[in-house]
Amino acid sequence: MKIFIVIGATLAGLSVAFGAFGAHILERILEPKYLDIWGKGVTYQMLHAVGMILVGILLGKTPGNSLLTWSGWLMFIGVLLFSGSLYVLSVTKISMLGAITPLGGVSFIIAWILIIVAAVKFL
Repeated sequence: MKIFIVIGATLAGLSVAFGAFGAHILERILEPKYLDIWGKGVTYQMLHAVGMILVGILLGKTPGNSLLTWSGWLMFIGVLLFSGSLYVLSVTKISMLGAITPLGGVSFIIAWILIIVAAVKFL
């Protein structure tokens, strides 16, 4: 589905922007610990943006594959929960937000497992 390519490319572009924002603006404001947390959010967002683009390409080869469709949406949810919680944690220092981050991580893991299963079954 091209929606995953569009969302993935959008998230990738935003990842570059967030990385630049961290490197040029936040480095003057945040303690190194929180700047590192911001950077982890940027890294995982970019990795999973590329993953979503991959899902979109694979769906072009196996249209209607529900495993891949779920994988794409789980990567998107993972970016929102994982990277989003790290961004907010970095700038607010509200440590309770760290409890949301693992939910995004689990979404990422399940998404990659679904790609493996889809590849074994359909590719």
